[in-house]
Amino acid sequence: MKTKILIVEDESNIAIGIKSLLENLEYDVVSIATNYDDAIKYALTEEPDLILMDVNLKNSKDGIETAYKILETKYIPIVYLTGFSDEATLDRAISTNPVGYITKPFKRADLKVTIQLALRKIELKNKDIEVNKQYKNLGHGYYFDLKTKVLYFKDVVVKLGIKESDLLKILILANGNVVTFKQMEYELWAENSVSDSTLRTVIYRLRTKLDNKIIESIYSCGCRILVPEIGND
Repeated sequence: MKTKILIVEDESNIAIGIKSLLENLEYDVVSIATNYDDAIKYALTEEPDLILMDVNLKNSKDGIETAYKILETKYIPIVYLTGFSDEATLDRAISTNPVGYITKPFKRADLKVTIQLALRKIELKNKDIEVNKQYKNLGHGYYFDLKTKVLYFKDVVVKLGIKESDLLKILILANGNVVTFKQMEYELWAENSVSDSTLRTVIYRLRTKLDNKIIESIYSCGCRILVPEIGND
């Protein structure tokens, strides 16, 4: 799938030149906006992967104000294009956390490299987000990989049985809510019937391997994870 880019530039000759360059690089230019209102509209309706934002938009709020407004609703990475390089403008632009900044006049090669670096930053950031979703900090030095269902204590693998790792994942995905014994039994063994002692043994072994600090047993009800930040955020 092609990377979608929105151009916000009020000088038509520059905008057309940028569009031609991007299309030659096989990017998808979703639209060209020339002012604050159109930029916001296209940003929210076209959902680009990246915005090339001119700072100085004539007869309109400037590109930095436009970026602020867009970012209030949706995070879209921004590369600024500007003829201004004064400290005040730079400070305002930096406050919106852009992924790139290029001053006019610029060469095609400079714009190409800036966009490629910006897209690489975005790719790395997205990978970090996925890693943060995949690895759950259980506190007390313990981490759990939701994808592979491997438990770590300070970078050392803690060996879990299949049912123990399945149970830990179930408890983590409950986001700190109590999982009843009946729910655990169904999730672990489906329709197969097991004795109460079998489930209690799995819980006991898992709690022991977590040093009895992570899982709380609720009398006659079930269990829950004690760590408040556990979740899918």
